[in-house]
Amino acid sequence: MEIAAGNRANSTTGQDELRFRIIPSIDKGKRVVTPQREHVYYVLLGERDHPTAEQVFLRAKKDMPDISMATVYNCLDALVTSGLVKQVNLDRGATRFCPNMHEHCHFYCESCGGVYDIGLTRARPEVPMPRGFKATHLELSIRGLCPDCTAKKK
Repeated sequence: MEIAAGNRANSTTGQDELRFRIIPSIDKGKRVVTPQREHVYYVLLGERDHPTAEQVFLRAKKDMPDISMATVYNCLDALVTSGLVKQVNLDRGATRFCPNMHEHCHFYCESCGGVYDIGLTRARPEVPMPRGFKATHLELSIRGLCPDCTAKKK
């Protein structure tokens, strides 16, 4: 069951689902599950817009006013290390974070700056590698205009 965007952490079902996903992953990374890590993860699941650490911080502060920027960075690091979240780097911009752990690529709107998940039609695109090279990750980003910005340009 996927936690739908917009659900809040005070939902019992949402909390149970969140704990079901976060505890085994954090434990694998030999890290303790903390209320702050759970909250930051829930913030990422709430709006899947690939926020920066600063955006995560601002959203997290709404329901957890005492959380610091350093804590948010540490939580994001723990979530990335645990395999619950991916870092998304687009050019020189700030690192963004994506809770979608399925194979996908990212579409970057050059007008509004939005980042969107795009499903891949194949589990892994074929990329010929030079002899002796072994790829462990593939990151693909596509640039252009999102539907809203395309409509505005007409």
